Parts: sequence; C-alpha cells; structure tokens
Amino acid sequence: MPDDAAAARAAAEEESAFSHEPVDPDATASYGTHPDQVIDFYAPRGVGGTPAPLVVVLHGGAWRARYDRRHVTPFAGFLARRGFAVANVEYRRGGDTGTGGGTPPAGRWPDTFQDVAAALDALPGLVRTALPGADARRTVLTGHSAGGHLALWAAARHVLPAGSPWRLPEAAPLRGVVALAPIADFTAAERLAVCEHASLQLLGGKEHFEERLPYADPARLLPTGIATTLVQGRADLVVPAAVAEAYADAAARAGETAGLTMLADVGHFPLIDPAADACAVVAEEIAQLAW
Repeated sequence: MPDDAAAARAAAEEESAFSHEPVDPDATASYGTHPDQVIDFYAPRGVGGTPAPLVVVLHGGAWRARYDRRHVTPFAGFLARRGFAVANVEYRRGGDTGTGGGTPPAGRWPDTFQDVAAALDALPGLVRTALPGADARRTVLTGHSAGGHLALWAAARHVLPAGSPWRLPEAAPLRGVVALAPIADFTAAERLAVCEHASLQLLGGKEHFEERLPYADPARLLPTGIATTLVQGRADLVVPAAVAEAYADAAARAGETAGLTMLADVGHFPLIDPAADACAVVAEEIAQLAW
C-alpha cells in the first residue's frame, strides 16, 4: 500500500492533469458508423509551410467508457503547439456500470481492437483531407496507460498470429512508438491487479484470458522491428513501473531493444499534463523519433 505522502502526491498529480480546459480540435472525421468511431485533428502551430510529423494519440482510462478522448485534448493541444500535427483517436470502451453497481467493465472484445485497427487503417486518407499540413510519412504512435497498450499493439499488428482479422501483411510505415506508462505486459499487470484487473476484463474474463493473450498482449507480440520507447514514472501508483520493465525484458528476450525512460518522482498523470515537466520529456521523446 502507498504511504500517505505518496498517495497525496498522486492525487495532486491527477487533479492537475484534469484541471485544464478541453482543447477543441480543428477538424473531426469518422472512421465508422458508431459515435465513438471518430478522430479529432489538431493542426500544427508555428511551423509555417513545413510539413509536420503526425502524432497519433490513443487515450487511456483503463478502456472504460467514463474516460473518453476529451481528457487528453490538452495534451493534444500541447503537442500541436510543439509543431506536431495530431490525431486524437476515440474507440469503443467498456460499459458505464459494472455488475451489481461495481467497477465498470474495461473494454470490449473484439470491438476495442477492431476500432483501433480500423482507425489506423483509415488514418492516411482522413489526414489528407483534415490535416493537409501533416506528413504522414513521419508518423509516431503515442498513448497513455491503456492507450499506451493500444499504441504498442497497433504497431505490432504485423506479428499477430496468422488468421487474426487485425493482422497486417507487413509492418506499418511508422517512425516509432512512444508508450506512456503503458499496460504493456498483461501477465505482469494482472499479477499487480492494475486498474482493478482491467486487462483481464478487456479480454473477456478468466475463461478467455490465456487464449486471447497472443492476440492482445504487446509483450507477446515481439519483436516488431519498430523503434519503441516507453516513458514511465518511477512513482506511478496506477500502472507500476514493473509493468514497463516486464515489457522491456520481454523485448530483450526477443532480441529487440525497447527504450525505457524512467522519470524519478513522477507518477501516472504528469506524462500527459502540459503543466508538468514530464510532459516536455514526452514531447522530446516523440520529436527524437519523428524528426
């Protein structure tokens, strides 16, 4: 259990991250017929006529319905002010209430995965219309927490098992992935009961967990051959650093190096908080891949 000081710091970090006014996008486009199958676009600021790298943002929130893309719009706006073109992806998540009024379920199988795959597949065409100043040849995926999982998963679709409906014949043309406090290793996450066993719920419960791991767990989808960096706060109480470390270890065993930037005295939410120094570190990690 965290001590009182650690818990108070984590609460203050969360309050700061959620204190910013939402930032409205410059354009929104649909990639399907469901209301959640939309992408918000943010044009780069202050780059003149120079084509800007495209950053695709996948929000977190334990794949649960009450957390939508609006809470990362300040982060999207922050990246746009840094000169990036930004696509903020929405996707279907779990229901609003749990059984008997308990914790709402995390994600939907297979809808959450279908949506992320469909959004990424539709993105090049949508970008040409919505963000003509974007250079989709320099695309970086980023995501926070559960969205970090989805970013890693989306970059690994070419190594999904044969027969998976989301498998790509070859690696997507990405500059890389920057995963922020990601739920990157489901076995480690379940051992630590991350987000009240959200990854177990995402895969449909205990009866489906093991059979679906090869189709959903980034730690099982290695090596990818795509540059990957994980940014993690050492003081994270929501998704402990051990989860990111487990993914980095799995990558090493697969013969691949995954960068792991560990930030001292940083918890879960400063990574997407424009007011926090950690957010500037994230932008720099993205820039190193994008430019």
